[in-house]
Amino acid sequence: MDTGDEDLWLSLRPLPGGPARRDQRGRERDRRVHEHISRHREHGSRPSRRTGGLTRAQIVAAAITVADAEGTEAVSMRRIARELRAGAMSLYWHVASKEELHSLMLEAIQAEAQAPGPSGDWRADLAAFARNTRAALRRHPWAIDFLGNGPPSGPNEARNAERMLAALDALGVDIVTGLRITETVSTYVFGAALREIQEIRCERIIAEWKATLTEAEIKEFVAEMAQKIRQSGRYPHILRIMEEDIDPDAPETRDERFEFGLTCVLDGIAATLPAR
Repeated sequence: MDTGDEDLWLSLRPLPGGPARRDQRGRERDRRVHEHISRHREHGSRPSRRTGGLTRAQIVAAAITVADAEGTEAVSMRRIARELRAGAMSLYWHVASKEELHSLMLEAIQAEAQAPGPSGDWRADLAAFARNTRAALRRHPWAIDFLGNGPPSGPNEARNAERMLAALDALGVDIVTGLRITETVSTYVFGAALREIQEIRCERIIAEWKATLTEAEIKEFVAEMAQKIRQSGRYPHILRIMEEDIDPDAPETRDERFEFGLTCVLDGIAATLPAR
């Protein structure tokens, strides 16, 4: 990716972007440090030899690794510098602030959620983007809280939006309809990914709970719950799910459930298109 293109989008962001919001004191400190570094750069100064090999890509990759493991709250300039065994000041030669670092992290996730170039098959193109986005969000669950909440905020997100709209050119729809189609697909993907992420988090909680009980105690608990639902007479369908031992959140059905929903969305879009 062209660094100039990346810097262009960073400069167009009207507000500090990214996962973390900080108090004014923290932003002011970053501003002063960045101005200090900029003055040194203008006078021809360079990072020290010990940290001179550090790159923006390395900084962003380290920050994403920390966020994947511990959440975005754990990401700070000092923490990432420590992970890279560098001085915190050295990061400011490449990234202006923690907010900019967070924006670059999200931009990197957008690169993973890649929309293919238009192939002439709009359904295949939108489905490929949907699957890529879901996979990226599954790898980086923290990003679900920050992506898809506004207009493109970087070159990768802008490229994805452009390609998704271009995939619809052959349909002859107007730009507003094209936007609504792409927004519908994106909304489904984010919703489905959010549900899966919540399922995974819930699995951990249930596993911890089950670890405190014996197998007999777990069966007794489930049987008592089913009996109470049966006696109420108000939830026959939920009772049937329990009696047939169906797990609606079963990990092994996630791919099938995602594809089922995606097919429904694409079929629905196709049904609304004017006859060609």
